[in-house]
Amino acid sequence: MPDPDRLPAGPTLLEGNTVGAPIGEASSQPSRPAAIAVENMRHHYDGRMALDGVSLQVRQAELFGLLGPNGSGKTTLFRILSTLMLPSGGSASIQGWDVFREPAAVRQQIGVVFQAPSIDVKLTALENLRHVGHLYGMHGKALGRRVAEILERVGLADRARERAETFSGGMQRRLELAKGLLHRPSVLLLDEPTTGLDPGARRDLWQYLSMLRDRERITVLVTTHLMEEAERCDRLAILSLGKLVGLGTPAGLKSEIGGDVLLLEAHGNPELLAEKIFNRFGLAAQVIGRKIRFEREQGPRFVTELAEAFPGEIDSISVSKPNLEDVFIHRTGHRFWNQGQEQNGAIGRA
Repeated sequence: MPDPDRLPAGPTLLEGNTVGAPIGEASSQPSRPAAIAVENMRHHYDGRMALDGVSLQVRQAELFGLLGPNGSGKTTLFRILSTLMLPSGGSASIQGWDVFREPAAVRQQIGVVFQAPSIDVKLTALENLRHVGHLYGMHGKALGRRVAEILERVGLADRARERAETFSGGMQRRLELAKGLLHRPSVLLLDEPTTGLDPGARRDLWQYLSMLRDRERITVLVTTHLMEEAERCDRLAILSLGKLVGLGTPAGLKSEIGGDVLLLEAHGNPELLAEKIFNRFGLAAQVIGRKIRFEREQGPRFVTELAEAFPGEIDSISVSKPNLEDVFIHRTGHRFWNQGQEQNGAIGRA
């Protein structure tokens, strides 16, 4: 039997995008107007800056990710774009409509799926969608046809008359998606949409988001703190402590790392060893907790030279290709998950 948590299969993500190019277009072609435009966005809570001058654009029919740990500002930006709150400063538009001055028009353009469940589990899937349709002024046979169509698309047509409380977590998430898509929005906003899903349901959700982008040309903006999900996006905005610290394709962001990433565990004082490495090889090293991190071309060949230079001072060495967390460390000087929780030193870097 098919797994009830699985979404209908869709096309895989496009690969090999030119950095900065709209999906399906060469970088030399003129860009279409942005689906989402954010300019110098600022917001503070009781003196703490949640957003500090963030500017970005999301292109039409793009799968765009807001990546950041808790406290980075991504959920605040999501709530502003969803017309749920006003910022302290800056501007934003969706499909040309001003998010702050024309919220009613913006709400006609967007579908929103929140991290916290918003379906009424005591109602059937059909009843949940009919209520949403009424909020958008839909009624009669047109609403009935649209509800049937969207339930079929998310694979819930055979469960339409069952209460949502009988659904698995993955099926409830699909019903949330159906609510967000019912009124045919051109932009879909999702806040941590895979929360609580098993790995298979998470993978299938992302496959479905790719299908929305490719087949229906819907612009999708997703907040996430998961690196493997961020890798699936066409482009990313990486946020840290309210600031935009990275913007580009996953491949383009990782290409800025100079070669391989080496991570050492020092036998003694890591800061002292990092200083010795800088003095000996001129490598800017970061001390992260008890470990030393630096970047070097042809990292595997350098391991032997490094071990011979400091006998007995290194307990372990690992070499890896750059990932998105390396981009985060490269841009911020601290790790993704413990920013503000530990003091990190940097040797040889301003």
